[in-house]
Amino acid sequence: MPSFDVVSEIDDVELRNAVDNAARELSTRFDFRGVEAKIELKEYTVTLTTESDFQLNQMLELLRNHCSKRGISMAGVDMEDEPVHSGKNYSYHVVFKQGLEQPEAKKIIKKLKDAKLKVQAQIQGEKVRVTGKKRDDLQEAIALLKGSDIELPLQYENFRD
Repeated sequence: MPSFDVVSEIDDVELRNAVDNAARELSTRFDFRGVEAKIELKEYTVTLTTESDFQLNQMLELLRNHCSKRGISMAGVDMEDEPVHSGKNYSYHVVFKQGLEQPEAKKIIKKLKDAKLKVQAQIQGEKVRVTGKKRDDLQEAIALLKGSDIELPLQYENFRD
């Protein structure tokens, strides 16, 4: 029976490259000369630190640009509403989500059931396995999910006949 998995994963290498490129550009920009500003990556958390909240917004935009160049979607990230102010520095934590959490997986299954496609979907850990009798049904399911309003970057892997 044909099947595929719906996952939401961030490519570690591309994320590291995007952060490194953003940090490199930050060090060469004229408006950040003589300013203590840095971009760091630990696991899937990017920390932006600088002396003013205006510069923090510029750094966030810089990170967004470099992530989009590398094909990393900023749709499924957790960001703080307000920057954290400690001492003379402002910092901002951007956490990239890895895997599908239960509510998002249920939302995907509900979308597939509401569309009345001839596929079955089930949650398997941090991914959703979609099975169907025909390959065309699975391709319709992928098209439906790509056009949906789900706020996570979804990937479709292990497409098997």
